[in-house]
Amino acid sequence: MILELKDFLTQAEIARLTQLGRELHFVNGRISNPNNLTKDNLQADAADPRTAESTRIVADAFARSQPFRDFAFPKRVAPPLLARYDAGMKYGAHADAAHLMVDGTILQSDLSATVFIADPSTYQGGELVMHVGTRPVVAKGVPGEVIVYPSTMLHEVRPVRAGTRLVSITFIESMVPNEYERTQLYELNEVAALEGMNMHWQSRVRLETVRQNLLRLWSRSS
Repeated sequence: MILELKDFLTQAEIARLTQLGRELHFVNGRISNPNNLTKDNLQADAADPRTAESTRIVADAFARSQPFRDFAFPKRVAPPLLARYDAGMKYGAHADAAHLMVDGTILQSDLSATVFIADPSTYQGGELVMHVGTRPVVAKGVPGEVIVYPSTMLHEVRPVRAGTRLVSITFIESMVPNEYERTQLYELNEVAALEGMNMHWQSRVRLETVRQNLLRLWSRSS
C-alpha cells in the first residue's frame, strides 16, 4: 500500500530546504550504498553543519503528521537525508536494505519515504517509479509532497534529463512490521474516522476494541 500526502511540508520549510539544497555541500550518494552500481546521485554531506538543519526540518514534519502516523505506525524514523540528482543521474531498480545502522543501533526498514522539494517543472525526467507486480506506479510530486511505500517494493528513479531533482529520503521502522497486518489496521482506522460518528455507540466501542487488540497482537514487542 502506498500513501501520498500533499502539503506535508509548509511553504516556509520548502523554501528553506530549497535554499539549503543550493548552499550545503553534497557528496557521492554511493557512500551510503557502495555496492549498488546503479546508484548515481548526490547526498548531503553529514560533515556540513547545515545538513543537520535539513534533517530536522523534515523529521519535524514526520513527527507532526497524524496521517503519516495512522498509516505507518512508526516506531523509529531514520534521520531524513537530502538527495540531489543533476542531469544524467539516476537510481536503478532496487529494494531498500532490510537493516540500517542508525545512531549505533539497527533499524529495520519496513517503509521508505520520498519527500519532494524541487518543483517538477524545473527538471525533466527523475520520476520515482514503484513496481507493483508488473505494473509501474510513476510519481513526480509537487514541492512538499511525501510518498510512503513498502521498503520491500522494487523501485527506481528514472534518469534526470535536465535540471536538478531535490528530495529528502528516509526509512521507517514500524511497530507493525507485517505489511498485510499494517494495512488492515489502517483500513480500520479509516472506517472509524469516516463512519464512527454514524455508528451506534456500542458498535463504535466494539470496533475500537478490535482495533486496539489487533494492534497489541501485531505490534513488535522490542
